[in-house]
Amino acid sequence: MSKKLRTRKHQVVLNRSAGGDAGITFFLTIMGVFMFLPLLYVVIQALKPLDELWMFPPRFYVINPTLKNFRDLFSLMGDSWVPFSRYIFNTVFISVAGTFGNLLFASMAAYSLAKLKYPGRDFMFDLVVKSLMFTSTVTGIATFITMSLLHWVDTYLAIIVPAFGYTLGLYLMKQFMETNVPDETLESARLDGASEFYAFWVIAMPMVKPAWLTLIIYSFQGLWNAGSSIYIYSEQLKTLNYAISQITAGGIARAGASAAATVVMMAVPIIVFVISQSNIIETMGSSGMKD
Repeated sequence: MSKKLRTRKHQVVLNRSAGGDAGITFFLTIMGVFMFLPLLYVVIQALKPLDELWMFPPRFYVINPTLKNFRDLFSLMGDSWVPFSRYIFNTVFISVAGTFGNLLFASMAAYSLAKLKYPGRDFMFDLVVKSLMFTSTVTGIATFITMSLLHWVDTYLAIIVPAFGYTLGLYLMKQFMETNVPDETLESARLDGASEFYAFWVIAMPMVKPAWLTLIIYSFQGLWNAGSSIYIYSEQLKTLNYAISQITAGGIARAGASAAATVVMMAVPIIVFVISQSNIIETMGSSGMKD
């Protein structure tokens, strides 16, 4: 006699026991709470008065919650000799411009590697994969020399242009395009007279929406959290992260403002991530990556 398939919401599910499902759910819940604790602790720290910040051992609760840390932070921001709106503009401009360029160039290169055939294609992709082993710290000297020769030091371009070449985004897009963009669809478009760019932009890009949304999140997060840069010397060109780090580098007296600044800086990337988390999971599943 054949076993009856289990269904949930009219869909067939894996034939596990109810106890197995409960065990997996319990385990994932525990892991989720464990991973959430650092974020919760950061928020609680920002709401603690100064005397509670230095309690030992640290506590995951606040006795007398206060918003004074945030008021102190914004008061210190107002005392900056460069208008604080300038730091915000620099951060937003660098993050948006760098993310857009990274998305555009990574997507076009990924389409070429995944859907076009030409000599040296596999060798070029091997170079992309190997480049993932090198961090920006390793390539920092070469990058600085390049920026100096181009006379881009102390300009926005010194941060924005290198962001165009982040190879992680290229790898994600290439893997996703290989599995989610049918060759037959592109071939039909070419037979109908579509140009290669039209096939890429109008046909391929909508099919890989989860991938480029994931790329936007990773790129934006990295640029948003960029602190002081060895390429930027002018105060009016520096980012919000750098400004806040300077403001809160005042020792114990500014510990509360520093805790509030941490919450402010992490809020935007977390909100963007939460909104698009389903697309990130789908992309990682298709690319074979684990975070």
